Amino acid sequence: ENAKMFGVPVVVAVNAFKTDTEAELDLVSRLAKEHGAFDAVKCTHWAEGGKGALALAQAVQRAAQAPSSFQLLYDLELPIEDKIRIIAQKIYGADDIELLPEAQHKAEVYTKQGFGNLPICMAKTHLSLSHNPEQKGVPTGFVLPIRDIRASVGAGFLYPLVGTMSTMPGLPTRPCFYDIDLDPETEQVNGLF
Repeated sequence: ENAKMFGVPVVVAVNAFKTDTEAELDLVSRLAKEHGAFDAVKCTHWAEGGKGALALAQAVQRAAQAPSSFQLLYDLELPIEDKIRIIAQKIYGADDIELLPEAQHKAEVYTKQGFGNLPICMAKTHLSLSHNPEQKGVPTGFVLPIRDIRASVGAGFLYPLVGTMSTMPGLPTRPCFYDIDLDPETEQVNGLF
């Protein structure tokens, strides 16, 4: 639903892991297409690199050649706070946003500097549509806290920091490097997959 709001064909990458059954993968692909995806492609790039994403690349290429009518969710000339609110409500399902003092100050500064018309790219947890990684599914009835707003002027966007989000590269709950080892005798790397 969310991706379709932008007016472009949607391609769903279905990560196929060893523990997944073909029936599960087929179900996800079928449901994605039934709900409007241009295509839904099983891929194993996480294990095989580019080779595992060839079918995905071909699907994206076909989608890029299909008719589209890209649109942002908001008018770029709207105030920064309004653009953030539109994203929070339309994409995340929030009732509203709360601009904390630092974020409010930065919105004013960026507007005065002439950057108020830049698009918004939210920095928030990937574990939930809300700011709370424990809230799963499609939560409702929440206010999205915006603690700061930063600018990537060269790249051409502003990025609000939602909740406790850090802009450092993320790791999974238990990083895979805990399982990787080197056999000193054979020099074989173990535990990659």
